[in-house]
Amino acid sequence: MDFSASSMWWIAAGVAVAVELLSGTFYLLMIALGLAAGALAAHAGWASTAQIITAAVVGSGATALWHFKRASQPRSAPARENPDANLDIGARVMVDAWRADGTAQVPYRGSVWAARLRSGSPSRPGAHMVSAVEGNWLELTPLTAAIPAAASASNSH
Repeated sequence: MDFSASSMWWIAAGVAVAVELLSGTFYLLMIALGLAAGALAAHAGWASTAQIITAAVVGSGATALWHFKRASQPRSAPARENPDANLDIGARVMVDAWRADGTAQVPYRGSVWAARLRSGSPSRPGAHMVSAVEGNWLELTPLTAAIPAAASASNSH
């Protein structure tokens, strides 16, 4: 059975798409675009060198464009801090008292959770926001910022 040049390009493009479906590597779809461009060049009757150059330019160009598009987008937060992945992020809880080791027990969603302060946060009782969830630990950030001494002194007049 003889295959035309365009058939070989289409088979190669199909294999690239199939491998992409198995691996999840989106870049293979960009390579498949280049292979499809090579098939179209073969359909147009171009020489094999022109087909290869077309496939290489389109495939590598599409791959480069996709890479730069992904690189220019902001990275999402890790799952432990990402409100899109964890709906507890941003929830408010009340802390009655902090222990000396920087942990507390807080009521949340109908049970008592272990909590710890986000690094660098002051350990004061009161309203806090869930800033991350690690296993069964809530990482909390105070909602009320400390009032500077100068501001509180000027407010007393």
